[in-house]
Amino acid sequence: MDDPLETVRRNLVALLPRLRRFARSLTGNASDADDLVQDALERALRNLHRWQPGTKLDSWMFRLTHNLWIDTVRAKRVRAAVPLDADGVELASTDGVRELDARLALAATNAAMAKLPEEQRAAIALVVVEGMSYRDAADLLQVPIGTITSRLARARTALAAVLVGDGAKPSEVL
Repeated sequence: MDDPLETVRRNLVALLPRLRRFARSLTGNASDADDLVQDALERALRNLHRWQPGTKLDSWMFRLTHNLWIDTVRAKRVRAAVPLDADGVELASTDGVRELDARLALAATNAAMAKLPEEQRAAIALVVVEGMSYRDAADLLQVPIGTITSRLARARTALAAVLVGDGAKPSEVL
């Protein structure tokens, strides 16, 4: 029979790609994201006794990561994000023109995301990128579900305006 602690540690390792992706959406770059994930994992391992078996480990880790990011932002008094870099992002295309178009679209999307307020970036990252339900994202961010809905609507509208033009509908972008 597996040691429950060892099982949780294996699950944390499996969660790393998702945590790193979420951290990149918050921090705006790979280096800061790696630092944030490392800090979150250190805190999680130190406080593993606080995690309640039977609850969602990923939600606990996302909340922990988000709270650490908020602490970091407050400590540094940083309100502007650096655009996401494309390092480590694999594109499916092997066609040079399609790959270039995809990289340009990624860069434009990253730049547009970087201009969003942190609350909207977090909502987009959790719901659109990570595929969480509105309820799970609201619980994780500790806000009402209506707040998530409005943050997503504002973020989608802002992204649509930048990426497609002022006459675009948010559904055309995300």
